[in-house]
Amino acid sequence: MLSQNHLHVSLLYIVLLTGTKYGCGGGGCGACTVMVSKYDQLNNRVLHYTVNACLQPICTLHGAAVVTVEGIGSTKTKLHPVQERIAKAHGSQCGFCTPGMVMSMYTLLRNKPHPTMEDIREALGGNLCRCTGYRPIIDGFKTFCDVSNAFNLFPQASCLIQSTCLLTKMHMFSLLITSKHISEELFHMDNVLPLDPSQDLIFPPELMKRACGSLCFQGDRLKLISPVDLTNLLELKTEYPEAPVVVGNTTIAGPNMQVKGVHHPLTIYAGRVSDLHTVTWGKDGRFRSVFIVRSLKELFSFSEMEAERTRGYQALLQTLRCLAGKQIRNMAVKNGTRAITLNEELFTGFGKTVLRPDEVLLSIDIPYSKPWEFVSAFRQAQRREFAFSIVNAGMKVLFREGTNIVESLNIYYGGVGPTLVKVGRTCQKLVGRSWGEELLADACRLLEEEVELSDSAHGGKVEYRKTLTTSFFFKFYMQVLQELRERVHIQDSALKPFKNEVPQGHHSFQLVSNAQSSQDPVGHPMMHQAAFHQATGEAQYYDDIPAVQGELFVYMVTSTRAHAKIINIDPSEALGMTGVVTFLSAGDVPGQNRRMLFNNPEELFAEEEVSCVGQIIGAVVAESREQARRAAQMVKVTYQDLLPVFFTIEEAIQHQSFFDPKRKLERGDMDKAFETVDQILEDEIYLGGQEHFYMETQGLIAVPKGENGELELFVASQHSAYTQEVVGITLGIDSNKITCHVRRLGGAFGGKVMKIASLSAITATAAVKTGRPVRCVLERGDDMLITSGRHPFLGKYKVGYNNDGTIMAADITYYSNGGCTLNESLAVTLLHMDNGYKIPNLRGRGLVCKTYLPSYTAFRGFGGPQGLMVMESVLHEVAVKCGLPPQKVREINMYREEECYTHYKQLFSPRDMLRCWDECLDKAGYHDRLQAIQQFNTSNRWKKRGISAVPMKFGVGFSKGFFNQGAALVNIYKDGSVLVAHGGTEMGQGINTKALQIASHILKVPMSSIHIKETCTGNVPNAAPSAASFGTDAVGMAVKDACEKLMRRLKPFMENHPKYTWQQWVINQHPPDYNKVNMMGPHTDMDWENSEGPAYYYFTFGACCSEVEIDCLTGDHKNLRTDIVMDVGRSLNPAIDIGQIEGGFVQGIGLYTIEELQFSLEGVLMTRGPSQYKIPALCDVPPQFNVHLLANAQNPHAIYRSKGIGEPPVFLASTIFFAIKEAVAAARRERGLGDSFPLSSPATAERIRMACEDQFTEMAPSPEKGTFKPWSINI
Repeated sequence: MLSQNHLHVSLLYIVLLTGTKYGCGGGGCGACTVMVSKYDQLNNRVLHYTVNACLQPICTLHGAAVVTVEGIGSTKTKLHPVQERIAKAHGSQCGFCTPGMVMSMYTLLRNKPHPTMEDIREALGGNLCRCTGYRPIIDGFKTFCDVSNAFNLFPQASCLIQSTCLLTKMHMFSLLITSKHISEELFHMDNVLPLDPSQDLIFPPELMKRACGSLCFQGDRLKLISPVDLTNLLELKTEYPEAPVVVGNTTIAGPNMQVKGVHHPLTIYAGRVSDLHTVTWGKDGRFRSVFIVRSLKELFSFSEMEAERTRGYQALLQTLRCLAGKQIRNMAVKNGTRAITLNEELFTGFGKTVLRPDEVLLSIDIPYSKPWEFVSAFRQAQRREFAFSIVNAGMKVLFREGTNIVESLNIYYGGVGPTLVKVGRTCQKLVGRSWGEELLADACRLLEEEVELSDSAHGGKVEYRKTLTTSFFFKFYMQVLQELRERVHIQDSALKPFKNEVPQGHHSFQLVSNAQSSQDPVGHPMMHQAAFHQATGEAQYYDDIPAVQGELFVYMVTSTRAHAKIINIDPSEALGMTGVVTFLSAGDVPGQNRRMLFNNPEELFAEEEVSCVGQIIGAVVAESREQARRAAQMVKVTYQDLLPVFFTIEEAIQHQSFFDPKRKLERGDMDKAFETVDQILEDEIYLGGQEHFYMETQGLIAVPKGENGELELFVASQHSAYTQEVVGITLGIDSNKITCHVRRLGGAFGGKVMKIASLSAITATAAVKTGRPVRCVLERGDDMLITSGRHPFLGKYKVGYNNDGTIMAADITYYSNGGCTLNESLAVTLLHMDNGYKIPNLRGRGLVCKTYLPSYTAFRGFGGPQGLMVMESVLHEVAVKCGLPPQKVREINMYREEECYTHYKQLFSPRDMLRCWDECLDKAGYHDRLQAIQQFNTSNRWKKRGISAVPMKFGVGFSKGFFNQGAALVNIYKDGSVLVAHGGTEMGQGINTKALQIASHILKVPMSSIHIKETCTGNVPNAAPSAASFGTDAVGMAVKDACEKLMRRLKPFMENHPKYTWQQWVINQHPPDYNKVNMMGPHTDMDWENSEGPAYYYFTFGACCSEVEIDCLTGDHKNLRTDIVMDVGRSLNPAIDIGQIEGGFVQGIGLYTIEELQFSLEGVLMTRGPSQYKIPALCDVPPQFNVHLLANAQNPHAIYRSKGIGEPPVFLASTIFFAIKEAVAAARRERGLGDSFPLSSPATAERIRMACEDQFTEMAPSPEKGTFKPWSINI
């Protein structure tokens, strides 16, 4: 009997196998990847393939073996080489995605012990990582490749890599590129475990027995029947015509049931029906199968048939390679024996066909292509891989033999209607015509007329989708024309699709001094201290903690209206459901339901009215997660809508709806400056918001202790002290009775500072009311809805400049969409607005718009990426107006004096920023590549390239000094071991690893003798948040100070007994107190009234250069190369710092080019999961990704002259945006259009394509505002 709605592999949590992570519930992230092995009776072999555990009902695995990350190795027994190498290569930061990465690579090696780089790229295509930037993961895994594959990007080393083993060759290569003081070796593979397939787990022999008959699994709400043959399957379909048939469970019973709440009382599992797994090739070359997609590559590559006869197969394969990730393709299938033509009539709607309820799809019949037949497929998505198509197309033309006369033509489109669209009238009118320019012109006109797409069509992007229909046909026309002309040269840049590659690159950092002890870890690229545990799945996150006896689950009830009065809340139906214990609302809060935050009120539960969709109104507490989720949907809330309701920045400006304080910074005489300049420019730029998409969703466990009102929280928080404070206020108890424990976070990026405190207070209220432990785990969609993310911005500016590009005055107003409460929305953007430029007259105004959306909050960089981006837009547009290279205008306006002052009068030296800039341009070969790009653009009409470089000055620390404090507790035990506890939170940034390095350096004991304890408010109270790139600075200095004080107490005894060991010194030293707490904090205090003050502790500098290539016909782009030079002072750990730079940069790629939040007209967030919201995947990282740490850099203000590096790199990805803008400008110049044009961020495929105006975009003009109802709004 099944006790729940759906039983998945993730139920292995019951037996404490927690390495398989729950990240999204929809197969969209790969965190839950496991390997499934099945015995193929027909071919007498064992099949190994990856699946998403979150989609796989456990009852469908009868007869299969499932291997999780725990099954291949552990730190207690022996690591598997995959686990060891990803850890040693620094491929694990927060670690939440690491087990999934490991299992994808492990499965690949089970099938192919000597993979190619392309094999690795394909294997990891369904795994997302939000921390690393992917490059170090590839670095670890490529060591399993053959030499020729691993070194395909390093031809200069080929003379060295002839005959020795790969690992030895890698070491030799590192020597080749290492100078006396600079190293490029972040890790080495000496003494790593070899891959030995003979040591892999064997397939259980008992599972090789012939399959038994039909199986039936019965639960309280679900029945699943698993037939074993086609006859039985058809009988079931006849008996249960409405029951869905699943094989991979990738849609019907997966996302539909878990994410959308669709319930199917009975499901038929057809995965054991052998008739649906056979493949046949007919004598005429016809291919017949209802195949599982994972076998396509093997099927279509085994034959060496000439390309001319396999055009149809190759077009199909090209499309399916981009379909979802490897895990989903492994399970997805192409869905009596009546023959149905596979055309537009087969599909009646989205996901619907003409199959009768009692029918199943038995086979698909695909013939060979005919001699004069040409077939192509096209698609454009938000991301090249692992994303649904915005528009796709299949086109086939047959010519009269030996001529260019069209005998038949078929064109099909997806994404321009409710189902597949065949443009029959267009095709019919083109039959009998010659394949030439006249046909092309008529075809585009006919397509424009026949493809009907309402301006309010579902999915939006209407003009773009219309443009793609003609652009795709033009690509097809050019491809066919090229083949007809038998490879005679024509302008064919539009024909070559972008090839996805794996990222590799060069890295350099300064070696430590020769005088430093070889045992001293400071300055060395040390592995993340928990990397092995993360790679084996042993690292524990809050939801991995075993269930506490009597544990309950809480699920939030949220508002469905944007602005409304709450008339009534009726939980009666929910309370009557099985397993439901209680319902919570504002009246159940024992302390305060409302608190003040930055002088603005914040409600825990909405009491009288709601101010956004997603605001928490109540919470259901039940015995299980599923019961709580179902019951929450049954709580009835009655509303009375209120006015006004608005969501966008523009509407907030119209309503003058702003939060206080409204801030301003100013220097110079603006009015006088504008009177004397040569030119004045007024413009604006819009920047969209961004979802954190940390791999681990927010949540906690609240455990009441039953004595003195004590409460323990095991919580995913960056600011445990604030969580403790809010819970105390909510419960009306003192903070000393509340203990928050934080072991680690599966990513955070600022999103787990404030919002988690409210969730903790609600969960704690449930625990106190019921007297039982309560667990809260937000599902991905609810996490995105409730917690929100980075603020959207509108920057409006007026700039005065001279004709030589010198900017004399800039007046900038920043409008940010703050949502319905102020939360963390103060206008710190103004502090970043000057970047590295000395503008003598500068004024910035910051206004936080109050709208009826969920409150936006802190996100990596906190206003910096937006403020800096607006200033770079100013520089770029001035360069365009002056007809100068943007790089030259940037150089003209940079700070250059040894002593400079920011616009708020903080003293700094730009020396290292200028060094970063010069080195970056040099290492990138900027000037030579700029010429090569110009030549490329001259030779290619439909593909264009662009290059851009920007400098960066980024303030580190909090502008209020009391936040810039660190706390640490260091205990030395009699056996010589050391325990360190501190107030920081480990979330992948390596704060624990650096703390270990610092303690080891001072105490002069190995890092292996030091242990880092969890972050706990009971050990280190009142700690500051781990944010603002300041965590290591504060905590590191506190650890250093505590260790130094302990060493001073030991010093006299050590000097008297110099030959004693560390343990002897410790055990003989008295007094017995071996610990010390230290707190410190630099002075920062911004005076906003007078526009002055030390806002930051210091500045981190950097420079970046990026090159891109765009497809002018589709808007797709490829990031070709990025070079970064970063000033991190004297790096404590170059491997961690370079990892932070790469990870931040890739997150910035998402911010500036891919990630797009979409809201309905009613203010409902529609992008609520990885299916709709796309973060950068492996295919988005530049294949050449080079990061260099500036040598001989110093920082006297921080621990061992290092610098904070977590936030600054995000902004550097704006180089991708501006390189795209340069490429678009090249396309526009060729068409006689101006270089100055609007381009909002993110520069999505839609925005790129529509900016490349041409004859095809002119066929899809934008409708006038007010004449239609748009599908989504631009907030």
